[in-house]
Order: sequence, then structure tokens, then C-alpha cells
Amino acid sequence: MDLIYRPRRLRRTSSIRALVQETSLGPTDFIYPLFVHSGREVEPIIAMPGSNRWTLDALVFEVERAWKLGIRCIVLFPKIDQSLKSEDGAECFNEDGLIPRAIRLIKKELPEMIIMTDVALDPYSSDGHDGIVSNDGVILNDETIENLCKQALVQASAGADLIGPSDMMDGRVGAIREALDGESFEDVGIISYTAKYSSAYYGPFREALDSAPKLIASKPIPKDKSTYQMNPANSREAITEAQLDEQEGADILMVKPGLAYLDIIYRLRQESELPIAAYNVSGEYSMVKAAAEKGWIDEKKLVLETLLCFKRAGADLILTYHACDAAGWLNNLG
Repeated sequence: MDLIYRPRRLRRTSSIRALVQETSLGPTDFIYPLFVHSGREVEPIIAMPGSNRWTLDALVFEVERAWKLGIRCIVLFPKIDQSLKSEDGAECFNEDGLIPRAIRLIKKELPEMIIMTDVALDPYSSDGHDGIVSNDGVILNDETIENLCKQALVQASAGADLIGPSDMMDGRVGAIREALDGESFEDVGIISYTAKYSSAYYGPFREALDSAPKLIASKPIPKDKSTYQMNPANSREAITEAQLDEQEGADILMVKPGLAYLDIIYRLRQESELPIAAYNVSGEYSMVKAAAEKGWIDEKKLVLETLLCFKRAGADLILTYHACDAAGWLNNLG
């Protein structure tokens, strides 16, 4: 055949393919989500094989393991004892609460590790929502933000590097930025859950934290989070959310979930110069683990391909429960 252009020339050997590879993936791209509880034993999370609820002491060892693998950022999620939960989630801004203690402990042992936190009420709420639920079943936006600001300040004071508002209340990024700056935490960044969709992919995570909405007889509790999390049918709305978060002072924008929303990651990458994060969420993780346990997939190849796809779509950072496994594979440790 008389062909001038033969794209296969640049696929002929592994060295040539590496030379012209457009997208790269490495351990410093990962943010490792970790669950922590106040119990005495490490608890495996049944719905998330390979993930655990860590005790404070064991958490430090896991963070050190991640550091040695080249991971430079973690995010902490608490499983709060039921006795500490309330309708307003006030435990979230307890200076001696589980997350502030975890932050201080990690910073003492590994001060260079970047610590991201979650800012939302659902782990602390007896109603299981990210915001305060009124007596007539409405998620209260402005009242919730008051507590989120208190939560962010407690986390920053404990040593958090990045505050992650995951609640999807309107105006919370600006309010948190103002609160942080007002207390001389100008250097603490905000990684905003900018496009967080009301998704079925969160199921295993909610089991891990016992943070799903609680249906009770005493007041009407919304059965899901669709009045504040985004409609999976919408994409233009994500641009609006991103523009608002930028105006309010976000440093990093996040899309959650990740795999089913690669188009949203791509659109935000085209619209914004800020770093973009993708959250490879619990449901995505658990499906891979389940298929791997059945022997239906090659876990290593599938995970690395998935993470590379987030980068190709435009993500700079990836929150993933596969972080340590992926870092080990990339380091040729397994």
C-alpha cells in the first residue's frame, strides 16, 4: 500500500510508545482516602475489600506506608460513634474530636504529609445528611454553613493543609475562605467538591461511615441528597458551580464520582485554569474488587488504565482507594 502516514510507526516498540506517550501517571497524582474510628481494633470494611476503618495508632502506620510508596496527600473520613451524633452535627467542630486528634497525630509523626479533610455534617448528623434538616424536612443552607465554617476552623487549627467542602451548600466556599482568612489561616487551601453528583456510586462509602440518610418517624427526612447534590443528567450546571467556586476562592476543583463523569472532568479542564481533582469513588472501587475476586478481570491492568483515563480526561489529582496498590505497581513493587 502506498501510505504516507502510518501511525503504527510510533507504536512499534515499548521505548517508542513511551517516548510519545501523552499522559503520565505517578504516585504523587494520588490522594489516599482513609477511614478512621475511635475503636480499639482495625475493622475491615466488608463492602470495600482491602479498605479498613483505622484506629488512630494504626492510621499513622498506614500513612507512613503511603508516604514510602510516594503518595504525598491523604484525606481523612471519620466514623463517629452514634452517641456523639446530633441533628446539628455539632461534634464536627469539637476541638478534641476524632479528626482533629488524627490530624495532630499524623502531623507530629509525618509533618510533610499533606492532610486534606472533609467538611460536611453527614458523618456527625443523626439525620445522615450533609446539612441540617429542618422540622419540615428541608436541608437548611445558611444555617449549615455556619457549622461548616466552625468545622473548617477546627481542622485548620489542628494542622490540615487542604479543606474539602463536600456538602454542596450554596456559598460555602466563600464563607469558609472568609472564616479561614479571618483567623489567619490564609495558607490553608480549599479543594472544593465542585461537581458532586447525587450518585448511586456512593453506597459502600456510606456503609463505611454509617452516613446514609436516616428515615425516622419524628420528622420527614429526605430519602436522598438530590436537593443539594447535582442531577446526574446535567453537565452545564457543573460549569456554573465551577465558576462560582472560583469566584469564592477555591484553590482546586473536584468532580465526584469520577469514572462515569469523565466528560465533566474534561469540560471543567477546558473552562478553568485551576487544578482539577477526580474522585474515584467507593462504588467504582468495589466493583473492580468484586470482579477481581471472581477472576473476571486483571485488577492491576484495569486499575492503572482507569487512573490513567482520569488524567487523560484532564484531572491533575485523583482521590482513589487504589492509591497504595497503584503506587506499588507503578514503582514495580508488585
